This record gives sequence, structure tokens and C-alpha cells, in this order.
Amino acid sequence: MLDTINELIQTSGFLSLTIQEIIVIMLALVLIFLAVSKNYEPYLLIPIGFGMLLANLPLTGLMDPATATENGGLLYYLYQGVGLGIFPPLIFLCLGASTDFGPLIANPKTLLLGGAAQFGIFAAFFGALALGMTPSESAAIGIIGGADGPTAIYISSQLAEHILPTIAIAAYSYMALVPIIQPPIMRALTTEKERTTVMKQARPVSQKEKIIFPIVVTLFVSLLIPSAASLVGMLMLGNLIRESKVVPLITTTLENSMMYIITILLGVSVGASADAATLLSLDTIKIIFLGLFAFVIGTTSGVLMGKLMYKITNGKINPLIGSAGVSAVPMAARVAQSEGIKANPNNYLLMHAMGPNVAGVIGSAVAAGILLSFFG
Repeated sequence: MLDTINELIQTSGFLSLTIQEIIVIMLALVLIFLAVSKNYEPYLLIPIGFGMLLANLPLTGLMDPATATENGGLLYYLYQGVGLGIFPPLIFLCLGASTDFGPLIANPKTLLLGGAAQFGIFAAFFGALALGMTPSESAAIGIIGGADGPTAIYISSQLAEHILPTIAIAAYSYMALVPIIQPPIMRALTTEKERTTVMKQARPVSQKEKIIFPIVVTLFVSLLIPSAASLVGMLMLGNLIRESKVVPLITTTLENSMMYIITILLGVSVGASADAATLLSLDTIKIIFLGLFAFVIGTTSGVLMGKLMYKITNGKINPLIGSAGVSAVPMAARVAQSEGIKANPNNYLLMHAMGPNVAGVIGSAVAAGILLSFFG
């Protein structure tokens, strides 16, 4: 009997736990706590946190690769959707089906705001190079500045898979902190008069325009930057399905069931790749710092472009909507709306901010394609 108990103890995971694994498990529990208790990106942080927890439990074999004689672990097979670049484009497909591009079509000038906010990506890229990261690693880190989690995961899986977990956690953490990080920057860079600017209601956009737009964008971007076709193509396909109005059941599926299924698979897979050796390193500190730097620069450049457009249009564009160019749909647009209401109770900026917001999604995908074409 004692021998049986001793054998059970010796073969359990308790004796095999390392200090590093315990630390990562505690970090996973913190992410789960933030998601459940503070409502910080719960749809992503819960599966990411639990995936981290599972992958760092010793002797489970959940991330063991397949061999000629043995099958791999469950999480190893799920992770192939990330490693092969499948899950992020599928997320873009679902995102396109749930996003109205009407505000962008009605006011195409807001493309400039979405484009300006991508400066954060390239600022972080050069910052990472200066800190000794490789060009591929720097490109993957820079995408955090686009505040677009699926794009960050996609680029990391293609260019620097070994730091993918850290980049994913940093990207989604900063996305969750949009309502905390952005408002001080927005208030510091704008005057009270600028913040009170009331924008006129945008013109109505016809269904024909909404159908033509995703087709034209796909053709133009894919021909100009072929490496961006996976993300932009899936985004525009989802939007075309939405705006065609002829397949409502598919639209509903993409907006709801499929989005949640892919999200949980993506989250668990990313979390499962977060082993102790990857997270507990000096590079992790660099990535967290550079991610915040990228996000701040992206917000700053978007607001500054908004100020420039405010001047050029003689006060017709509220600079606050420039902050929404960092993507993070639709949270960044809601932050612009919130700050506008604080300055002027009659200031409804949500739909105006959705223009640069969706432009930011397209912009981050284009930036990702440019980086892939150089370093892929």
C-alpha cells in the first residue's frame, strides 16, 4: 500500500513543478482574475490564461509534438491553427461581417487618421532594433502599436513565433486598457475648444457603395501588397457577406457562433505556447515596454493628425476621433465618444470615430503586409 502511494506521488506533477512554472501559472491566474473580476478583454484573456495554466502543468503532455510513433498533445494540434496562420484571418472574416464600413465610406478623409495612427507600429519597430532585437522580432513587436490582436498574432506566427505568447498578451492587455491609456493623451494634446467641436452628421451611404467598397479595397491592396491579401481579403469577404444582404444566416453565424469558436481556440492556443522559458526573460520586459510605447505613439499620431485636419477644415473635424485610428474596434471609438461627451454633452462622435477606427483595422493589416514582404 505504501509503495502504491509512493509511486503515485512520484509520478504526479507536484514534484515536477519548477519555480518558473509556478510563476507562469500565477501569471495565468492573474489574467483570469483581470478578465473575470475587472472585465478586461474576457473573451480573450480567459482562454489565454487557461491555456497558459494548462501548458505549464508538468507531465500532461498537452503541448508535446507529434512523432513518428506517438500522437501529439491536444493543445499541440490546436496550436497549428496559429502556427500555420489560419485562426487570425478567420477572426478577420468574422470581424468584417460585424463591422459597418459606412462611416469610412461617407467620410473617406478619416482614412488619413487611421493611417497616421500606424506610426506607432514603425516607431516601435525602430525602437526594438535599437534595443537589440532582430528585424523579424522588431516587426512582430511593432504590430502591437496597431492595437489589433489577430494581426499581432498573425505576424508573430510568421516572423517570430518564439515570442508570440508575450506579444499576444501585451497586445490584448493594451487593448483592454484603451479606456485608461488613451484619455490622458487625448486631453493633453487637444484644447477645450477642439474637444467641444460638434461634427455634422455624415451623408447616407447606399448599399451599392457598401458592396463595391470591399471588392475595390481587396483588389487594390492585394495587388499593391500581395502579402496583406490573407488579412485584408478575409476582412473584406466578411464585410461583403454582410452588406450583400442575401445570406443573412451566414452573416449571423460569422458575427456570433464562428467568432466565439475561433476566439476561444485562438486564445487557448496562444496561451498554451506561453512556456516559462519564453515569458520569464529579458526580452519579455522589452516587449511589454515597446508595446506600450507603440500604443502611445499610435494614439498620439492619430490625435495630432486630427488636430491638423481640424485646422485645414476650419474646425469641422474633432481631433478626438484621431485616437480611434489605432483600431481596437469598437472600444477606441467609444473612448472618443466618451471624451467628446465630457467636453460637450451634445457631442456625439461615435459614428464619426468609427471611420478612423475601421481605417485602423485596414491600416494595421496593410502595415503587417509591408513588414511581411520585407522580413517574411
